[in-house]
Amino acid sequence: MKRTLFLKLSGVALLLCFGTAVNFAQKPNDGTPIQRLDVMRQKLETMRRSLNSAASVLKEENKSDAAKKDDKDKADTPLNRLLSLEKEAGRLQSEVNMLRGRIDRADKYEVSDIDQLEAAVGELLTRVDAAQLETATARATPDSPVGKPRETKKKKKFLGIFGGGGNDEYDELIGTVSPGRDRELFIVATREIRKKRYDVGRLLFQTIITTYPDSPYLPMSKLAVADSFFLEGSTSALIQAIAAYQDWLTFFPTHPLADRVVLKIGESEMRQIGLPDRDATRAKRAETRLKALLQQYPNSILKKDAEERLQQVQNNLGLHNLYIANYYYTLSVGQGKSGLKGAQSRYQEILEKYPNFSYMDEALFKLAVTYVTEEETDQAARYFQKIVSEYPNSEYVERSKEQLRLIGASIPEPNPERAHVLPPDDASFFQNFKNQFFGIYPMTIDKNGVLMTKDFDKEKFEMIDQIIENQGEIYTNQIPQALTTVISQRQASVQPQAKPQQP
Repeated sequence: MKRTLFLKLSGVALLLCFGTAVNFAQKPNDGTPIQRLDVMRQKLETMRRSLNSAASVLKEENKSDAAKKDDKDKADTPLNRLLSLEKEAGRLQSEVNMLRGRIDRADKYEVSDIDQLEAAVGELLTRVDAAQLETATARATPDSPVGKPRETKKKKKFLGIFGGGGNDEYDELIGTVSPGRDRELFIVATREIRKKRYDVGRLLFQTIITTYPDSPYLPMSKLAVADSFFLEGSTSALIQAIAAYQDWLTFFPTHPLADRVVLKIGESEMRQIGLPDRDATRAKRAETRLKALLQQYPNSILKKDAEERLQQVQNNLGLHNLYIANYYYTLSVGQGKSGLKGAQSRYQEILEKYPNFSYMDEALFKLAVTYVTEEETDQAARYFQKIVSEYPNSEYVERSKEQLRLIGASIPEPNPERAHVLPPDDASFFQNFKNQFFGIYPMTIDKNGVLMTKDFDKEKFEMIDQIIENQGEIYTNQIPQALTTVISQRQASVQPQAKPQQP
């Protein structure tokens, strides 16, 4: 039968990777070594671009010889402070690239090297954010240039490394501090994210956060940064999305959008879940997040969506336990070797933790068989009887009745309220092959962010558009009463009708 064959194949795959899953397990939210290095590289690139843009404004203001002399004599000028941090970010970026090269070449390295680099990048990020805020006064202009055309300069190589040609379109926008600039940054950042230029959009949103601490756009800028990572969707981006959403919740735990943010954290974990025969860390984290959503926001309009996702995640976790239990079951019941208690503990865990597990009938039947093997017939009868009464459409019903006759236990009547409970559909051979090949476990995930959709449609009015209209705010009565980022369709402009020509 397809179901049994698939479970056996998955169980074999689980055992092949079971040892490696332990060796490569990471601390929470860290990811694999390569993922951790990618996250650090992206952070350092953003820091360098932000620092360069801020420094370029101060360089323009210090062109005179006297000013240059003063800068050389004073190590702690705003300009030199920014340049020093940029140089430090470049040094750390070189270390990240060197370590990444060692991993790519399969050279020996220490995990502690990655830990130390992560700590250094985190500490530098704190100092960069502080420097951006503290040098804002030096970069301020008294008159707002908002609405006026910006002078663009010839673009040099990006960060002195890549590219060349074109214009440094956003250097002045990022570097200069002026009244009304936060709104312009927010609008332009939104446009860049919609063009899928995620790095540029994040840099612009981040400029609001680090340079305009009193801006009404700051809370939604932090949320938009998290959204940008979620929309980007790579593994390293999803790791950063989780951290950014969690950071936003720390500051705004009672915001009307908080339940949606918790759901996005759960979905960020879900998008990293592999097949049940692989590491279950992400599935467990997703389960924790979804349970938290249901417990903390019991009246949320997202309750039904969260319950659906939780059921799918718990099916994944249940199958993970079932594959391991079946391995021990085969060893003990099928081959007469040890492992009976291992099988029982895994089956019992399924019963206790995942009461709505789709393959519960199989777990019950095999658990009952282990008790028959131990000659504990009272225990076995309980589980055989539960299959007959609660899973009347199961393939294990007839075998359970046969075992109950052999034991001499009563056979219960099927529960009429459970007559609609059907076994899960068998996936086709092609679908099973596809899932195994790509490591896909089918789950329901909304890949739009909280404020923005993944595929922008100019005909739709999204929550971020409402925030722009509201000068940085979103009100409770403007949040859709469903799991959607779209508030409404944009109203098409009414064209005046042409007057009929006179005959």
